[in-house]
Amino acid sequence: MPDLAYADLQSTFAATPLFEDKSWQLSPEAWALTPAQATELADIGAACLEYHQALEALYLRSAAGKNLLRNKPLLAPWVADYLDRGKPADLVAHAREPKNRGAFPTVLRPDLLLTDEGFTMTELDSVPGGIGLTAFLNRIYGGDPAEGVIGEGDAMIRGFYDSLAALRPEIRNPLIALVVSDEAATYRPEMRWLAEQLQLQGKRVFCLAPDDVFPLGASLCFDVEGNPEKIDIIYRFFELFDLANIPTAHYFFESWAAGEVVIVPPMRPYQEEKLGLALFHHHLLQDYWAEVLGGRTLKLLRKLIPLSWVIDATPLPPGAVLDGPKVGGRPLTDWRQLAGASQKERDLIIKISGYHESAWGARSVVLGSDCSREEWQGGIDVAIDDAPRNPHILQEYKKPRRVKHRVYDRAGQVREVDGRLRLCPYYFVSGGKAVLSGALATFCPPDKKIIHGMQDAALLTSRVKQPVADPVGAT
Repeated sequence: MPDLAYADLQSTFAATPLFEDKSWQLSPEAWALTPAQATELADIGAACLEYHQALEALYLRSAAGKNLLRNKPLLAPWVADYLDRGKPADLVAHAREPKNRGAFPTVLRPDLLLTDEGFTMTELDSVPGGIGLTAFLNRIYGGDPAEGVIGEGDAMIRGFYDSLAALRPEIRNPLIALVVSDEAATYRPEMRWLAEQLQLQGKRVFCLAPDDVFPLGASLCFDVEGNPEKIDIIYRFFELFDLANIPTAHYFFESWAAGEVVIVPPMRPYQEEKLGLALFHHHLLQDYWAEVLGGRTLKLLRKLIPLSWVIDATPLPPGAVLDGPKVGGRPLTDWRQLAGASQKERDLIIKISGYHESAWGARSVVLGSDCSREEWQGGIDVAIDDAPRNPHILQEYKKPRRVKHRVYDRAGQVREVDGRLRLCPYYFVSGGKAVLSGALATFCPPDKKIIHGMQDAALLTSRVKQPVADPVGAT
């Protein structure tokens, strides 16, 4: 496919702004992946869904005080305690409601960093932004289908809709509301664009604010030219911590309980906790994960998920040590001892687990090797002080490798530059399978330690090229 011209890209994005007050660098071409990487991405989707299924069983068995293993005793009530910390009792009860069993997010998006060892999964997002943007980029960079764009054409749009419509198979053309809170208003333009594209296909999909929704009996409705329309499915684009800011939220629960509406992602806060990745590595739970996960999935997740630990402020008895990294070659007996870690030993990230306004967009992230000792100490203190209400996790930092890609500079000239990559594949869950439908590449300058969407980054769709000698241009 020939290069996309700078002027054409500028005019295309100007005509369809998908984010409020956001800009990024432009590139003449999509990101190139090897066939092996593309195959691994498909495997990662299946592993992420299997992980969610295992996490549900772990949480519910822990909460009920049931044994975790088939043939030997293993009780872990502390798992549910960790995952429920800081949540309102009614939301916890909703998460455990038997009617919710088997309810998983319909969109899964892991955050993958490309390192010298391959992909590393730092988070698994179940309320991800970028769905509309990635679908839009697929159209721009799609070109010749033979070039192998992941999610070529409108696969993202079709996959998103099909995963939602499958929740109400008894309704031929269900009315779907994409409800975007004010907290997430930055993403409203891309969700509105998604709804408009589906409306052009005759689908009844609308992007709404929470205040647009009102009850009518046990149903949820919104106004269309003065007439109430009944909503069949709500795709909630807001984090659960934001429920307190949504006056109509209690109607959502009531209508769901009455069977009048399906809400996804499910309002089950444990599914949105980064802490689950630390539980995957917890030494007391290794037999559980080995028993419930397939061997291939277990091996892949162990490779993908960096070592992670729950920062728990509970005092230890004399002689006990923490399940965590070592400082000065010695195991920790108190998380505060992390403050004495050397610069090399501080290749660690502290971040809040979830259910908090700072839990997304890298706002709570403290990278030990990239901050002063005082800032590192502050991050440790916050994590310890917050532990009873808002758990934090500690995670090994896997440095992304340096790669090359062509981008346009501010003068519209193409330059090949060094950078680092985050890849966000999107999987839509339908029929018990997680289908890869697009992959958003974020290419940042090499001096950026935490990779996310920013003005200096290029946001691209991904393509599989064959043959490719060195698609990522490792240096």
